[in-house]
Amino acid sequence: MRYLVLLRGTNPPTPPPAELMEGIMKLGEEATKAGALLDTAGLQPSVNGARVALTGGQLSVTDGPFTEAKELISYAIYEVRSKEEAVEWANRFVKLHRDLWEGWEGEADVLKIFGPEDFAGPPA
Repeated sequence: MRYLVLLRGTNPPTPPPAELMEGIMKLGEEATKAGALLDTAGLQPSVNGARVALTGGQLSVTDGPFTEAKELISYAIYEVRSKEEAVEWANRFVKLHRDLWEGWEGEADVLKIFGPEDFAGPPA
């Protein structure tokens, strides 16, 4: 089953330390070798994005920045056996930030991506 992990955070005024970037690369290599990590990327600040919404039958488009206090920083897509395994990978990623970038605060949302198992037909 696949999970999408969205990382939100408030970056300190200093750039990410080299040790953090090295730790992220090592964790990514480990997750890739384990067959768990399918894709990952950093995201630009929401000021460069837009939100498309449907409310009361009306479509609207709002340019960023959005009102959230924390920006989306990155995402990762994992192929894992359980939610607990996806949470463990996300937990390790957030711990790297805690341990190697003083002042960083954030959170990771772990969201299951619908798969064929979610649309099983009636029993035969």
